[in-house]
Amino acid sequence: MAHWFHRNPLKATAEVKFDLKMVASDSQAIKICSDLRQARSRLLQLLPNANHEIDVVEPALTLYLALLRGLIEVPEDQGSDWSKLRHALRFRWTHSVLGNPPESHFDTIFELVSILQNAAFWYFKHASKISAQEDVSMDEAKLAHRSLRRGAGLLKYAQEEWVSKLLEAPIAGSDSDPRVHTAYINQATAEAQEVTIARAIELKHNAGLISALANETSKMFTTAADAIASLEEKKFGHWTKYLRLKAAFYASYAYNYAGENMLNQDKCGEAIRSLQEAKKKYEETGELCKEYAQTKGPGAHVKPEKHVFYRRLAPIVARTLEKCERENGLIYHQKVPYDPPELELKATYGLVSPDDYTLPPSAPLWTPVTYSAFDLTKNLADDPSANPKAAQKAEGDLPTVKEADVHQTSKDHKNNSGCSVM
Repeated sequence: MAHWFHRNPLKATAEVKFDLKMVASDSQAIKICSDLRQARSRLLQLLPNANHEIDVVEPALTLYLALLRGLIEVPEDQGSDWSKLRHALRFRWTHSVLGNPPESHFDTIFELVSILQNAAFWYFKHASKISAQEDVSMDEAKLAHRSLRRGAGLLKYAQEEWVSKLLEAPIAGSDSDPRVHTAYINQATAEAQEVTIARAIELKHNAGLISALANETSKMFTTAADAIASLEEKKFGHWTKYLRLKAAFYASYAYNYAGENMLNQDKCGEAIRSLQEAKKKYEETGELCKEYAQTKGPGAHVKPEKHVFYRRLAPIVARTLEKCERENGLIYHQKVPYDPPELELKATYGLVSPDDYTLPPSAPLWTPVTYSAFDLTKNLADDPSANPKAAQKAEGDLPTVKEADVHQTSKDHKNNSGCSVM
């Protein structure tokens, strides 16, 4: 079960000059414009490289969001909810699955949501980078787990706190589309639970607990796949296939460990039926792996059926089924039920939820005096009354973000689960 994750591309964005200095009347206000430009540029330089450490990316994200917050909310005692600067600048962003045509808005909240989403995608890719290593220590496993939870937390915060405040409803298939959001959140949470399951197998935890965790994880992948099933097959089919195959894979795990748990309770007939279902789900996963490899769409193109995470499960199922059938023939002589057992176990340990997240406080530069120094009665380089859709058409698509390579080991991991988490 060496971790292999499907990752969609990062969002692309156009440069923002933050030329509000044209309407700024003091040095502090002009410095804010410069700091915003530099902080955004620094963050966007970091995000395409998942090899960076969290303690490099996180401060850069915090700095930019602290500065950006002053364009959204007014300082205290200014008598308004939204900053007068909220609509002063135009921001252009693509979406992770929709390709290169950007969406354009004179709205800093659109920038905030997009930055939170892209940062979340970096956290997901960073977790993949850690999990893909040849040997992963316990501390590194915790980092991968944290990275997945933090990414999910950023998306959850963006969706729950800010998407409803956008000027327009999210377009279909965009990163703010509730269906896409649901898929990302459930995928990240399920992948964090993959780390927990791997650790539970390594430590030889109770088979019933492992089965329950695997069942919950399978359900999360299914929820993610169902969420985007109604979206365009050409763009979302590749991602959907990944989610379906992971759901089937963990269903196989759940039935395998449920069978082992039943055998421990002397329910040998039921154990055999559970193992038969595990074998069936594993074979279903094999077909889905082939479909995934043959389906075009955003994200890495690999052959998951050759990956150790897939290959290691077959002998586990075969061994457990053989053991159950042998003991039933020698000792129990129980009838094998026609229907597979219900996986109604609820995991009592190891379930994952997204991290809580909130914006950092506004940067200290944003004082009431500095805020007042911006005079929007002066002319801006870009007129917010202009038609952003026409401007967008004239400027064309944005180039795809060039992401740094991340090393993927081709070697099998030397542990019980085959997982890269040790």
